[in-house]
Amino acid sequence: MAKKVIEINPVSRLEGEAKISIFLDEKGNAEDAYFQVTEYRGFEKFCIGRAAEEMPRIVSRICGVCPWPHHIASAKALDKAFHVEPTKTGEDLRKLACAAHVWYSHSAHFFALAGPDFVLGPDANPAERNLLGILHADKEFTLKALEGRNHSHIIQQILGGKSIHPITAIPGGMSIGLTEEKRKEIQERSEALVTFSQFVLDWFDTILANKKILDLVTGSIYNNPYNYLATVDEKGYIDYYDGEQVLIKPDGSEISRFTADKYDEHVGEHCEPWCTAKQTFVRKNGWTGLKSGPESGIYSVGPLARYNVGEYSTPLAQKAYKKIKDTVGKPCHLQLVSNWVRLLEMLNAAEIMVDISKKPYITNNEYRVIPTEPIGGRGVGIVEAPRGTLIHDYHVDEKAMMTKLNLIVATTHNIAPINISVREAAKQVIKKGNYENEAMLNMVEMAFRSYDPCLACATHAPHGALPLEIKIFDKDRKLKDVVRRQ
Repeated sequence: MAKKVIEINPVSRLEGEAKISIFLDEKGNAEDAYFQVTEYRGFEKFCIGRAAEEMPRIVSRICGVCPWPHHIASAKALDKAFHVEPTKTGEDLRKLACAAHVWYSHSAHFFALAGPDFVLGPDANPAERNLLGILHADKEFTLKALEGRNHSHIIQQILGGKSIHPITAIPGGMSIGLTEEKRKEIQERSEALVTFSQFVLDWFDTILANKKILDLVTGSIYNNPYNYLATVDEKGYIDYYDGEQVLIKPDGSEISRFTADKYDEHVGEHCEPWCTAKQTFVRKNGWTGLKSGPESGIYSVGPLARYNVGEYSTPLAQKAYKKIKDTVGKPCHLQLVSNWVRLLEMLNAAEIMVDISKKPYITNNEYRVIPTEPIGGRGVGIVEAPRGTLIHDYHVDEKAMMTKLNLIVATTHNIAPINISVREAAKQVIKKGNYENEAMLNMVEMAFRSYDPCLACATHAPHGALPLEIKIFDKDRKLKDVVRRQ
């Protein structure tokens, strides 16, 4: 069999636009593969010259799937640039919103994107392997999931003025507070989410009882050892809102830890000509290319990284964490375990919401501090978005105008790991020309789907249509022709 390139374009069940190219050898086995982002990045440029105070509202439009982390990270960056420290009430309202969004985003990923592969199986008919297929398979469960998403949606709406593109986080805190009536509503809805999250974890146990699924999760196809980055508090618990960033090696030993303003001393950025998203690496190791292992500069972020770096502060979530640890160990490099950790983090987020909503001061009027110092300088805000560590780095002049910014989103950190996972899965799955089997291609897609990539965050497209360039290679991978659409 002659060499051939198989293309999955577009890939499915993710946010954004990308394709996978799989290179086959003469026997029809996959010898290489690439996950290629096809959108264009531009937010760092068209935000220059805007009023800095507008940034939390602008960046929430980067993505409709994960607007809250951008909104909060932006406000935190402006706290520094405006030289103002939010009050305890203001910070806890932000933390409450972060937790609500963790629940909301994780539930969207699991029930609509990853869940069908587990509930219906990776080899199910693609016309049925979706949320509607889950609805058909288990109507009661699906309705409970939708009810839970509605609870988290309304909590976000209360805190943000709008659920999808919030407007309330500002330099110095929040622009609105909580009434007692709304506080009580948030508490009741959060308690319902705790109950449902426990139910979902128990339900997932029944999924893993299927040996075929368990073997898929714990097998070699999606086993990739990386370095990991996540944010923890002073006790070593995962903190979605604030804390120290910690980098660890694949064996769990620490590489370094740092505060937000020092991130660029520990994390580097790299560009490849075939991908419009930046890629990142551990500065200490340097850019080592698309390879995993202890000598690699590649690191990963997100649920599995958080599981490997820290523990969880709430009692029910910590119990669920220990169960996962007893099953797969720690550190764990099984990428599909990310989906299990997402369910754990939904429980953790719900418990955090209940805890904060009960605070006696949460309804007071001290939710914002007005800046009084001269404005200007650099501000860096970091949060743990559902998909992983999110960095907003701003430079603001004395007139409070943006002069420079850098965004490193979770999917930017994960572009290189996604490529490695896709390549290694393809090598194990695509054998002797079996690529015409749709289930085999879906198993390759499952490699990136476990990261829940958000490409609108990593690569921002300001145009309605992009210039298109297609490069045509011969069997020896020598360039034969280039076709362009302007």
